[in-house]
Amino acid sequence: MIKVLLVEDSPVAVTILKRIIDSADDLSLVGTARTGVDALELIPKVKPDIICTDLMMPKMNGLELTQKVMETTPKPILVISACVQDEDKNNVFELLNAGAVDVFPKPKGGTLEDYESIRDKLISKIRILAGVKVFTKRSNNNARSSLRLTDPNFKPINLNPSPHQNETNATSPRTIQAVAIAASTGGPQAFQQVLMGIPGNFPVPIFCVQHISSGFLQGFLDWLQNYSQLKIVIAKTGERPQVGNIYFPPDRLHLKIDKQGRFYCGDDIPVDSHCPSATVLFQTIADYYKSSAIGVLMTGMGRDGARGLFDLKQRGAYTIAQDEATSVVFGMPQEAIKMGGAKTILPVTEITPRLLKLVMG
Repeated sequence: MIKVLLVEDSPVAVTILKRIIDSADDLSLVGTARTGVDALELIPKVKPDIICTDLMMPKMNGLELTQKVMETTPKPILVISACVQDEDKNNVFELLNAGAVDVFPKPKGGTLEDYESIRDKLISKIRILAGVKVFTKRSNNNARSSLRLTDPNFKPINLNPSPHQNETNATSPRTIQAVAIAASTGGPQAFQQVLMGIPGNFPVPIFCVQHISSGFLQGFLDWLQNYSQLKIVIAKTGERPQVGNIYFPPDRLHLKIDKQGRFYCGDDIPVDSHCPSATVLFQTIADYYKSSAIGVLMTGMGRDGARGLFDLKQRGAYTIAQDEATSVVFGMPQEAIKMGGAKTILPVTEITPRLLKLVMG
């Protein structure tokens, strides 16, 4: 049984979420708390496998709770919140920065029917994140967390790059014209780590896909902008990519480049179960930039991006997969590695130095 602690100050939301959790045979609601203060008292008593918390609560909000938990008794934390307003959306992603694993949106209506529509997705999310192993060390400035998912069905494969995979000079830095990066679960933290080290004079555009729930995209980009020297923007159909920009697709649309080198963001049909899709991004970059591109596939659940990274490598592009040790969920990178799509495998801390060496010399 997966033991769940629910931290929520709305009696209506507690009642409905309790019903959803109780409906799953493998989930057990071991406690509820109205505030972060109450939750901190409950944690050592009920020993939850995962904590589901709201953001806005009296006495101690979700951000303060996450910081305290990650400093003292680290647990996987799923934020269940409707906070997408301008004054709150940055705080949602500060929760991830503090150590929360993922964000799940509350239904806008708040009725039983609205919650029932997201029941299966929420239960699946709780099951996955309960398997994330969280280890926290306190630094002088803040608490840093390292997260990792242990998959019981994972079969060991050779994750050590061959000598050929480590040959960064196989691709001349002068030929690179684009960088494409994609991630899912654990991606916000990975993007923060990678983008914060890229200088403002980076000479090529960067194209990105992050799987994120509807309504949270702009908040994610605003939060990420705090850590980037480059401008982070949403791509617009018909515009041409510009140096100095990091592009994300519009909410619920794929990011593509047409034959004239302009953005096309019109398709909304899921590919590899996602829209926007990492595979679509990598394939469109492969079609237009061919060997003059770099593809990076980071942490995430599922297999989205694996086929696309393989296509990039087949076109002669330089491809990178994040390693297992630094991935929150090693699903997407693992699939790409097994498919043969990764030229090299790197911890998240080494991705930016490799990009800088390839692009800037």
